[in-house]
Amino acid sequence: MNNNDRLIRLRYALDFSNTEMVDIFKLGGVEVTKEDVILLLTKSTDDETENEIQMKCTNQMLDSFLNGLIIYKRGKQDSKPGQPQGPAITNESVNNILLKKVKIALALTSEDMLEILEDAGITISKGELSAVLRKEGHKNYKPCLDRYARNFLKGLAIKYRA
Repeated sequence: MNNNDRLIRLRYALDFSNTEMVDIFKLGGVEVTKEDVILLLTKSTDDETENEIQMKCTNQMLDSFLNGLIIYKRGKQDSKPGQPQGPAITNESVNNILLKKVKIALALTSEDMLEILEDAGITISKGELSAVLRKEGHKNYKPCLDRYARNFLKGLAIKYRA
């Protein structure tokens, strides 16, 4: 699953319009147009000409979108002096950060997240979820697989679009 897929699934689950997507990106510090959003949300096909048209969502763009989503849903929070910036998204941790930031943006509890995963047909323990939500480098950190991220976004769609 690539960042474009994650963005498409998140947009569908939370039912955002193109204008809202542009606003969320802007809140996260990235200037995009409606046309850029359409290109980001266009699914790639096997045809090479189509792949050239689609715009690739980088880790930095996805991170900015998720930060903008938090601001969009919860409001701007003033950072305290000396407070470190959040972790940068790496290819290994992109699903972990996606889950953490969506959890923050939607003010979900761990029980809410377990319920969302269960709605999508995935049952994990509270300890497993805790390991996925930990900071990378922690001794109990566990990378979040695409399967869990995909099903979490599917469960969000079930919860918010039903």
